[in-house]
Amino acid sequence: MIEIRFHGRGGQGAVTAANILASAAFKQGKYVQAFPFFGVERRGAPVTAFTRIDEKPIRIKTQIYEPDIVVVLDPSLLETVDVTAGLKDGGIVIVNTEKSREEVLEKLKKKPAKLALVDATSIALEVLGLPITNTAILGAVAKATGIVDLKYVLEAIKETFSGALGEKNAKAAEEAFDKTVIHEL
Repeated sequence: MIEIRFHGRGGQGAVTAANILASAAFKQGKYVQAFPFFGVERRGAPVTAFTRIDEKPIRIKTQIYEPDIVVVLDPSLLETVDVTAGLKDGGIVIVNTEKSREEVLEKLKKKPAKLALVDATSIALEVLGLPITNTAILGAVAKATGIVDLKYVLEAIKETFSGALGEKNAKAAEEAFDKTVIHEL
């Protein structure tokens, strides 16, 4: 089973990203689970969302405390939240940032096996006109992990957001896929 924890802020779409990833994996024939965890439910407050993906039915109903993959939608969370808490050995961290590998590694309490960086905010602003990074970051997830084919991510995005909005969000994911830089550590 692959367990993924998303860290974002209210209004950035972390919960939607977890759901879209689960939908994409389901389209690929996997068993999935996606759910949020809210602390203070307000715009801008830290939000955590989770996705599980497996080849067999998933019976666990708890939060994810030891993720294989951590996805960070808001780089300011690196200053205030231990996003790598419980990260399994061999884990992957994907961060929306314009900062360098070294700058990001300074902020992480645990060194991942793989660090993927993409400036999803700039992509979202350019393509969508808004700093909502959830669909862009899913392109980075597809590239950095290989757990879901980009084709299925794009299909799930287009089903979630209809018409022109779906096309724009899919374009943001494709662009992030192309621009994600992966560092093996």
